Amino acid sequence: MFVIHDSDAISDYRVNARIVRGMVDRLVMASTGQPDVARAWGSLVSPNDKVGIKIAAAGGELFTTHHEVVNAIVDGLVAAGQQRNRIIVWDKLLEGVKQAGYDASSAGYQLRAITPRDGYDTKAIFTAPVLGKLIWGDLEYRADPGKTAPLPDDENTSNISHFSKIVANEVTKIINVPVMSNTEANGIAGCLYNVTIPNIDNWRRFTQNSYYGAAAIAELYADPTIGKKVVFNIMDGLLAQFAGGPESQPNYSVPYATLYAGKDPVAIDAVALKKLEQWRARASVPALGQMGAYVKAASQIGLGNAAPERIQVRNVGRAPVE
Repeated sequence: MFVIHDSDAISDYRVNARIVRGMVDRLVMASTGQPDVARAWGSLVSPNDKVGIKIAAAGGELFTTHHEVVNAIVDGLVAAGQQRNRIIVWDKLLEGVKQAGYDASSAGYQLRAITPRDGYDTKAIFTAPVLGKLIWGDLEYRADPGKTAPLPDDENTSNISHFSKIVANEVTKIINVPVMSNTEANGIAGCLYNVTIPNIDNWRRFTQNSYYGAAAIAELYADPTIGKKVVFNIMDGLLAQFAGGPESQPNYSVPYATLYAGKDPVAIDAVALKKLEQWRARASVPALGQMGAYVKAASQIGLGNAAPERIQVRNVGRAPVE
């Protein structure tokens, strides 16, 4: 995996777009071993691919994937032969993107959310041995049409989740761009989490217990609907958050001015998780511990490397401040 740091990339929560573009370009060239941006992105996607960029938009103005990072990726993809108006940038909800500076009309790409209920594919399913309580927005949630009250809880539970139509049917290659943040339910809202939990319905069952979450997130990523489509990961650590995430909690943030990238999502998550734990310890915040167990679980089923001695982190710019 690769890392790049530039202290001038962010100041007072404001991002320097020119510097960030250079950081993204250097990361993708280093990761692919290509001499220029067009050939770097062209080695990851073909002009015939339908490319999606999965952002993290739960953090509002400050902790949504920075649009400057996304714009650099989109421009690189266009240089590689992608049609700008066919590129999909998406998350489950897009409540924070306008405040975070996203403007799809001027940027030229599609900015999409997952439509409640109708945004999930009835045939693209994931089954796990734990029941979840269905709510409005889940594909199989049912209310009695003759009554105003919903059906009893025991009639609105399921062990099935459905993948979103975007990830199941609309994209053939995914660029995964999470924010470097914790999640109070699953430890780290990193690369593995970012393309799994936000892309399924009936997901709450995987946030109630670290054991179920660990098994499910790893297995969800391993599903061909997701894992085989993810060709590159860039973790946005320009402004990192180590507690209270993925929603905005500026009191637990660090202007880290750093991006991680590579094809191994497990390695990136493992390195980021270690850093989050260090920041939490310094702030006297309880350790994430078992909540981040899915990173090791993903390594155990062959999705990447989580063991520190097996992860090689290569700097392609100034090293992050420890």
